[in-house]
Amino acid sequence: MFRTIKRIHSAVYRPIDDLITYSPLPTPTLDQIDPFIFLNHHGPQIYPAHNHGLPFGPHPHRGMETVTFILQGDIAHRDSSGHQSVITSGGIQWMTAGSGLIHAETSSERFLEDGGPMEILQLWLNLPAKYKMTPPFYKGLQEADIPVIVARDEITRIQLISGSLDSTTGPITPLTDVFMSIIHLASGSDIQLSVPDEKNIFLYVVHGHILIRGQIIPKLHLAEFNNDGHELNIKSDQSALILCGHATPFNEPKVARGPFVMNTEQEIYQAYQDYHAGKFGSWTQ
Repeated sequence: MFRTIKRIHSAVYRPIDDLITYSPLPTPTLDQIDPFIFLNHHGPQIYPAHNHGLPFGPHPHRGMETVTFILQGDIAHRDSSGHQSVITSGGIQWMTAGSGLIHAETSSERFLEDGGPMEILQLWLNLPAKYKMTPPFYKGLQEADIPVIVARDEITRIQLISGSLDSTTGPITPLTDVFMSIIHLASGSDIQLSVPDEKNIFLYVVHGHILIRGQIIPKLHLAEFNNDGHELNIKSDQSALILCGHATPFNEPKVARGPFVMNTEQEIYQAYQDYHAGKFGSWTQ
């Protein structure tokens, strides 16, 4: 039985300084697709030479994970747990904030000097109560580190980040059962994915448009699905790029305040207290 669409949600334009940003989640019409809680789509845009780059200087997180997809440009990552990397076009970053850390996501020295095209997606994943205080984790993968599966239609390419598809397992082993992929569709693509009924599907159209059960989902739109089937059929009559994942919902209380995502207001208060007390690690320039 094929999944049906409950509603299609348009991303909201929320620029950050000179950074073009669309936010498909949350919006006035959709709070979350448990456990997927936040998505920002930065760009696409062209940065000139001698630019200021990405504006995401040092800031804390607790109780959630970030998955960052670098479609064009690069990101220089640094955090208070000692991780550093520069991930370029086609790569991803997976960071588990867990009990708390401070990190910065800026542009590399080369990008600041030379400029160029930039387009980045950042997705936030909630963590269940039992993993809220897990130790922080970070892994950066370049494009060559990510397996690519050619679908049965022989023209669709799937970059597998986490979870398993056919006989391939993604390079990230998540704490929960999150499946995450980037799907590149060509004109004439027709693919089918198996997703257990109880899992929530997360699907955002980055470029182009796709068709599901005859319904068009345009770029910059996110599809919310009913839990009424175990098959997802995706078609496209043009080239398209989508972010596609699924996971079992936690069905737990969620309290999000700024960079912290916990289960209660008291836990949010404690997160701020711990951060100001220096318990998220040290940050030195």
